[in-house]
Amino acid sequence: MSEKGSDFYDNDAVFQTYMEHRQGRDNANDTLEKPVMLELIGDASGKNILDLGCGDARFAAELLGERHKGSAYTGVEGSINMVTAARDSVKGLNARIEHSYLEEWTYPADTYDLAISRLAIHYIEDVNSLFRRVYATLRKQGLFVFSVEHPVITSTLQPSGMRTNWVVDQYFVEGYREQQWLGGSVKKMHRSVESYYTALQQAGFRVEQLRESAPQRAYFTDEETYERRKRIPLFLFLAARKLD
Repeated sequence: MSEKGSDFYDNDAVFQTYMEHRQGRDNANDTLEKPVMLELIGDASGKNILDLGCGDARFAAELLGERHKGSAYTGVEGSINMVTAARDSVKGLNARIEHSYLEEWTYPADTYDLAISRLAIHYIEDVNSLFRRVYATLRKQGLFVFSVEHPVITSTLQPSGMRTNWVVDQYFVEGYREQQWLGGSVKKMHRSVESYYTALQQAGFRVEQLRESAPQRAYFTDEETYERRKRIPLFLFLAARKLD
C-alpha cells in the first residue's frame, strides 16, 4: 500500500510536535482557518455531519455544542495517532470516529447534511473521485465545506522554519510537492484554484462561496503576527451545495 498523507502523523515525534504547534498562541489554524470554516458552516443544528480527515476531532465539540443542538458527527481519519486522540475528544458526544483513508472509506449514499474537511484534501491525489463520493453521500441540499493550503503556498517547495518571502513557481504544473515540516517530510498535492473549483462543478456541486484567509484582527492577540498574516493567503476555502 502506498503511503498516504495521514501516515505522516503516525511518526510519533511529528505527531507530538504538531500537537504542541496547535497549542501555540495565535496559531494559524485558530486565527485564520477555523473562523472562516465556522462562518461557512453556519448553523449546524440537527444536522448529520461528516468530517473528512478529522484529525484529533476537537472541532466536533464545537459542532455539537450548545449553539448546534441535535447534531450527529462522524469523523474519518487515516492516522491511528489522530484516531486515538479523536476518540478521546468525542467521549460523551453524539459522535463516532472511523479509522480509514479518505480514498478507501465507504461513503453511504444520501446520508449526511453537512460534509466538512479541514486541511486534509491537499493530501489527496484524485480529488475528482473524492468530490464525487462526497456528493453521493450528501442528502439533497447538503453542504460541503472544506479548507486546503492555498495554491500560492503549495505552488513551491517549502523549506522549514519561518518564511519571509514567497515565490510562486510552476503554478500550473499540478502534482505532489515535498515539504520539510515539523521535523519530517510530507507530500502535499498542488493544484490551482481553478482546478478545485472545476472539480466541484464536475462532481455536480453548485459552488456557493470561495474564501481566502484574510486575517481578522479580533482573533489575534499579537499585533505583529496579525500584520504578518496580511502578506500571503495561507488557506483556500470552498463551500458547495448538492441541489438534486
